[in-house]
Amino acid sequence: MGTKWKSSIALVAWVLLITFGLSGVVWGVTDANRYLKKNYFHTEEFEAELDQFINYLSFFELSEVTKDDIKRKLTVTASEIEEHRTRYGDLPEQIASIQGQYESRIQEAQYTKNDAVAKALITERDKKIEDISNNFSSDEYVREKVLKEKEQAIENYYNDQENNRAEFLRYKAAFKYYLKNTETEDVYTNLNISEDESMETVKDEVMTKSDMLFIRSYPSEGTDYLSTEGRNSFFDYENEFAMPSVKQDARLFEGVIAIPKWSVTSSASVLAGYHTYHNNQQVFFIYTLTGLAALLISLYLYKRISKAPFVTAMELVRPYYNRIPIDVRTMLLGFTGFITLLVLANSNYIFYDLNYYVIDDIISGLFVQALFVLLTLMQGILLTERFKDSPRLQEDWKRSFLPRGYKAVKEAFVNRKTGTQTFLLLAFVFVSGVGVTVSVIQPAVFVVTIPVMIFIGMPIVFIIFKRTGYFNKIASTTSELARGQYPQDLPVKGRSALAELAGNINTLKTGVKISQKEQAKSERLKTELISNVSHDLRTPLTSIITYTELLKTPDLPEEDRNSYIQIIDRKSKRLKVLIDDLFEASKMASGSVDLIKERVDIVQLLQQALAEHNETIKESTLQFRVTNPDKPVYAIVDGQKLWRMFDNLIGNILKYSLENTRVYISLKAEKDQAIIAFKNVAKYEIGENTDELFERFKRGDTSRHTEGSGLGLAIAKSIADLHGGSLDIEVDADLFKVIVTLEIVEA
Repeated sequence: MGTKWKSSIALVAWVLLITFGLSGVVWGVTDANRYLKKNYFHTEEFEAELDQFINYLSFFELSEVTKDDIKRKLTVTASEIEEHRTRYGDLPEQIASIQGQYESRIQEAQYTKNDAVAKALITERDKKIEDISNNFSSDEYVREKVLKEKEQAIENYYNDQENNRAEFLRYKAAFKYYLKNTETEDVYTNLNISEDESMETVKDEVMTKSDMLFIRSYPSEGTDYLSTEGRNSFFDYENEFAMPSVKQDARLFEGVIAIPKWSVTSSASVLAGYHTYHNNQQVFFIYTLTGLAALLISLYLYKRISKAPFVTAMELVRPYYNRIPIDVRTMLLGFTGFITLLVLANSNYIFYDLNYYVIDDIISGLFVQALFVLLTLMQGILLTERFKDSPRLQEDWKRSFLPRGYKAVKEAFVNRKTGTQTFLLLAFVFVSGVGVTVSVIQPAVFVVTIPVMIFIGMPIVFIIFKRTGYFNKIASTTSELARGQYPQDLPVKGRSALAELAGNINTLKTGVKISQKEQAKSERLKTELISNVSHDLRTPLTSIITYTELLKTPDLPEEDRNSYIQIIDRKSKRLKVLIDDLFEASKMASGSVDLIKERVDIVQLLQQALAEHNETIKESTLQFRVTNPDKPVYAIVDGQKLWRMFDNLIGNILKYSLENTRVYISLKAEKDQAIIAFKNVAKYEIGENTDELFERFKRGDTSRHTEGSGLGLAIAKSIADLHGGSLDIEVDADLFKVIVTLEIVEA
């Protein structure tokens, strides 16, 4: 426990030490420009004091222009006359204004029957109206009034300057000067010397460097003659037109201005800044050098002290700190560092101003600085560790605000129209906020903002509410769709992104309806498939089992035995055909059949398929009408698979055609396609769902009294699809059509 306390105390002491060091270094950097001067007389503050003294000196002693001289030089220009005349408006406006000022007062006096007051007010009013009328009728009359205004302004100026004489005398007690007019050679000085003393004697014997703290010669290197030009101008003193544009004549002086060593200790001295600067300069050097030493010592001790408490604190903070986005952490570090620099830089008042020079302020200020330094150090260490961990840094960057914000903006402009509209809307809201703020400060701006709000703002608000309602309607519709309901189609209004979304939702709803219908149909067909497969497989299998049991009968006649064996053989072959057809249909449907394609004459292939069924055709009562082109029709196909397709289609015709009817088979080439049509009159009623005939084990004879697997059309369609062609069924009452389309090649 004692070791932990010692480690904690040592760490706190180290933090205070580095804080003190940083404070001294920051202080040195911020105030270096002010205190790295040779002395006070090289500062801007002293230059301002000297300039103020020269201004007073120019007015009170160096100037040879008197108040009466200035008054005699006064002139009145035509523009000044016009300004005075129209200062409060034109003649009708000024007369109306005067009448308005007196009207209520005169009426009140007359109402109270105070005739004397009413008469006096009327006289006063008429006198002012007469004065205004004279202003517009006589330039000379106005000139006299303007001259009086200027003379009064000069009187006021000189009276104000007289109030500064006491301050000038205090400056005069601190500064010593010896100046000579370069034209008249008149000498102006406050030195206690004889009038015969020359400039050289004054510089060499009176104002010497050993006796003076500050000496400035006019002229000298870097300094021209002392000039009164631009000093004590009367222009713009009170009013641009009321004051005369009269300045002192520019005079040049040579000589010396100095400050004696005894002057700064005199009670009459106004250069208290000299002592303050000297003291502050000493404090500056002591604190800066001490701070630099403390900083170096703290860096030296960094690896030699126990940082266990600091590490423990960081481990507690780390999980929460790492949850903050990396870019926010970086900006937070920059902000904390900036505040820390401000706190460090603004702490020097404690040392400069002796009124604040107390131990409590120093200690409390140091602890406040240490707190900010500690926060900055912890953030810097944690952030540096994170930057060194590249995998985690990449994850942090993906979760930060900048890439997410960039992604959000990019996604907002995927639909450029929507992104632009959103940007313009936000810009208008921002500008509106600025406009309202400015209008509160400057009500005159309402003249612009109110029309903008009425003609632009209100329509935009209406559009926003309208689009929001449209969006809510879309959201409500999607919720109903998610619950399995089918609401009415959304209205598609305009060409906006919402309208496009509404159209897409309508399309999806239609697709879902169709999909559910297809799913229901698929479930029904699957059930039928299982039933049909079970029936078709069970029938021959039952016969085989039955006759096998009969064969086991003792003393069975040989004739019956042979008959039973033939039946078993026939049924087993039937079962094999069913299984083979089912296997082939499954392979066809899954597309796992390898096609051996070659150039084949489709006409010849169709004739071969018909030839295979020639005996069956002759034995039937059907009349076949076959139409083939005279020339061969070639296609790149698998001959065996295509022959199987023709064989299945012809077999279906022989099984399911009505007796004593005609069968039409035609093949013709159109452009790059061969169209083979099979037409017959159906023996059984087909119904409207012709697509179901392509399903496996679907038979035209629903009672399943005829031979067949119900896989013929399914296999035929799969073969056509595998060759990139098509097989379609058309039914017109009992007329059954199968149309096969295949791509052909040139002969």
